[in-house]
Amino acid sequence: MFDIGMVGLSVMGRSLALNMADHGFRVAGYNRSRAVTEQVAREHPHENFAPFYSLEELAASLSRPRRVMLMIQAGAAVDAVLEQLIPLLDEGDIVLDGGNSFFEDTRRRHDLLAEHDLLYFGVGISGGEEGARRGPSIMPGGDPDAYESIRPILEAVAAKAGGEPCCTYIGPDGAGHYVKMVHNGIEYADMQLIAESYLLLKYIGGYSNEELSALFAEWNEGELQSYLIGITADIFREPDDLAPGSLLDRIVDSAAQKGTGRWTSIESLRQGVDVSMITAAAGARVLSNQLERREKAGKAIPGPAPVPASDRKAFAEQVREGLYTAKIVAYAQGFSLLRDASSRYGWALDLGAIASIFRAGCIIQAAFLNDITAAFTRDPALESLLFDGFFRDRIVRGQDSLRRIAAAGIAGGLPLPAMTNALSYLDAFRSPHVGANLIQAQRDCFGAHTYLRTDRKGIFHHEWGQKSW
Repeated sequence: MFDIGMVGLSVMGRSLALNMADHGFRVAGYNRSRAVTEQVAREHPHENFAPFYSLEELAASLSRPRRVMLMIQAGAAVDAVLEQLIPLLDEGDIVLDGGNSFFEDTRRRHDLLAEHDLLYFGVGISGGEEGARRGPSIMPGGDPDAYESIRPILEAVAAKAGGEPCCTYIGPDGAGHYVKMVHNGIEYADMQLIAESYLLLKYIGGYSNEELSALFAEWNEGELQSYLIGITADIFREPDDLAPGSLLDRIVDSAAQKGTGRWTSIESLRQGVDVSMITAAAGARVLSNQLERREKAGKAIPGPAPVPASDRKAFAEQVREGLYTAKIVAYAQGFSLLRDASSRYGWALDLGAIASIFRAGCIIQAAFLNDITAAFTRDPALESLLFDGFFRDRIVRGQDSLRRIAAAGIAGGLPLPAMTNALSYLDAFRSPHVGANLIQAQRDCFGAHTYLRTDRKGIFHHEWGQKSW
């Protein structure tokens, strides 16, 4: 009998199935396309992996309670497979969805399977193909009692940080997929900040790709050490395989997205939590795709030219410190959204544990996450990372650099949506006056929406004087 069934044998499903097989678990594999199943069996033979060509055969091959993992495209495909799979399962069997499903869909499916006495886990998985094959970060959400049945498999295949698996029980129903969604939103902001640092260093610092590669490699030895900084250093020195020069310089200036960053932004608006940096990063990708309009606007609307830095080395250090400072704000926003969701949905999320499983395997893995884990260990009820002593001190020390590089970029016509949002958020977060009293006065003036007073309790409405209309 097999320990787990893998439905979906494309890149991620195949890689995860082989990872499980490497760790001694017997894996039954199935793909809707028979040709894909045959290809995996032919190209990746493994003593602990066996192909199956129908869901019925796969379900019959599994030990009880059955464990079936779906690694298929999020959306209607998941519902279609569940419709076929449910009749083949018995009470207590477990279905795991390892795709990037929307967390509300996961909550709905969790309730649907519960009606059939089946258990459903939404499992966030980060790390791409290499992570799935060698060790990803894993975020399982579902029934806490049933977690023990899948824990040995998930923790065995997960990445390890300090000898600990980058996998922990997240919470009920859609908690795992929600955390993965926010992980991806933070990833959007992190990548956008790095891209803006690249613009600053290239157009104001005057750094060549070779110099940028060396600089980012140096940064990767310090407090900015991360997967994204590391691969960025590699990208800068990658030669073009089709023409002379650097490959980066021939990639079209347009970035795609799969939607998780947008979901994070939408949920933040529903919950009333500011994640403006993630929203800005998602918006930047949208605008990057409007290549013809950008070209037209570039010809029609003149802009200032960047002024070269007088001291390149000093400017690069300001960019490094500004990047780190803005990164703190991005993570503070993301974890504030997680804190709100934890209360809103009754998930009791352990934010320190969540930070700890991001330390390896996933796209946002970074030394920085050790400090976040420590912050929530010191104070599990921490309202915002900006209130933690370590991060507060780094913000105080680094905000001047962030302001200087943002000002230089704005003066030079460089688009810096994430960095400028970091500053706007920071200033609004700490400011005793954000102008909202005027907005509320306007609301009461045109719509009798009432207001609160500073000098007495109660709700008030004013009959405003002469209006302009």
